[in-house]
Amino acid sequence: MHEELQDKCGVVGIHCGDNSQDVSRFVYFCLYALQHRGQESAGIATYNSENGLNYYCGMGLITDVFKDYEINNLSGNIGIGHVRYSTTGQSRLENSQPFVTDFDNGFIAMAHNGDIVNSESLRDELIEKGYEFKSNTDSEVICYLLKQEHYDNGKDIIDSIEAVSKKLVGSYALTIIVNGELYAVRDPAGMKPLCIGEKNGSYIVASETVALDVINANFIRDVTPGEVISFQNDEINSHILEITKDTHLAHCMFEYVYFARPDSAIDGINVYESRLNIGKQLYEQFPIDADYVIPVPDSSIPAAIGYSRASGIPYAEGLIKNRYVGRTFIMPTQEERELAVRLKLNPIKDAIKGKKIILIDDSIVRGTTSKSLIELVKEAEPAEIHFLVGCPPVIAPCYYGVAMATKNELIAANYTTEEIRKQLDIDSLGYISLESLVKAIGMPAEDLCLGCLNECYPTDLPDNIEAETYFKP
Repeated sequence: MHEELQDKCGVVGIHCGDNSQDVSRFVYFCLYALQHRGQESAGIATYNSENGLNYYCGMGLITDVFKDYEINNLSGNIGIGHVRYSTTGQSRLENSQPFVTDFDNGFIAMAHNGDIVNSESLRDELIEKGYEFKSNTDSEVICYLLKQEHYDNGKDIIDSIEAVSKKLVGSYALTIIVNGELYAVRDPAGMKPLCIGEKNGSYIVASETVALDVINANFIRDVTPGEVISFQNDEINSHILEITKDTHLAHCMFEYVYFARPDSAIDGINVYESRLNIGKQLYEQFPIDADYVIPVPDSSIPAAIGYSRASGIPYAEGLIKNRYVGRTFIMPTQEERELAVRLKLNPIKDAIKGKKIILIDDSIVRGTTSKSLIELVKEAEPAEIHFLVGCPPVIAPCYYGVAMATKNELIAANYTTEEIRKQLDIDSLGYISLESLVKAIGMPAEDLCLGCLNECYPTDLPDNIEAETYFKP
């Protein structure tokens, strides 16, 4: 179930050629549109020619962190922003971003979405060279690597980024301010999304197109995997990393299944249409006779609509979501996590009682939350429950910025579909096939990262690596 998955972060960068215009409020609104990508902390850094870099970070939602006072004190015509969910690095203030440090008689500020799988070995090398770390995030590792290439090897920022990219293994979408210049970087495999927009001569880079929509900016294009973008003379300057030619694409399939907002488009693919197609493919695989198709809100709604349209079975809202609960799924005990399901979802009993229902969810990871959900639905006394899942069985961890359980906690890695059905005690259980998912997304399988589904990871992995688990003791 989707509460068991979290993407790492959302990033924004804005460059305005007019030195008199402040961009902090635009950065704030863009982050607001990306709040679904991270709710643990938020931060904004801006630059102006008079007093240099200004930044502020805090724990919680963007509306909790920033009030008028904080925003008004972030003057500058260049800005970056970040909303965070932690995978690498604990949930605490010193790990919030943008990360800021001194650089070339000035400052560097960086916002990072992704995960560097070899960050521990890189950190150890930097510590041996005298670097002292303030956080335990891989974002700080990237900053210090850039400093090292610039100071020790005398490289400019583009050449420094080029050199650092050759050392990094993993996923990264970066927005960076270096002494009054804005840069954006996307990893060579394109694992994490990043796009470019324009509004009245200002340029915006963001994790998703919804961040452009909220400020009425025009979408220009996606940042190419392995591309470094900079802005000089009110123009977009592009540099393709040399390492890109030896790297194959690996766009994260979970962006289309769950993470991205359905009103976004990523790498030319409309997310809403992909989820509609998931529902249609589920019907092709599992043509079930039922009274209603019911989504687990909210991310499964388009798939349920797609199944309803393809099958002719009426769509119904059988579960109502409480949108004011907040992040209750982070709870230390299983009993509390089960209670969180009741706080977030409540069945419409009259719509379910005595009915044969098809319940559609985006994914099952640990399976514990799904069990609580099914028990909740059963209390409404349906005649039959058919549970369909818009993601194939998750059998392996993610190492690239998706927080999920370790392999021994993944239910599909340890039980067959029939065994899971019996555990849930439902009439049928069906997962979309890998082939059908790829067809629904509309992108070649070789261009997608499917490592958590087939254990074919797009990069080499260190021998001692452990996947981050979302549920911390």
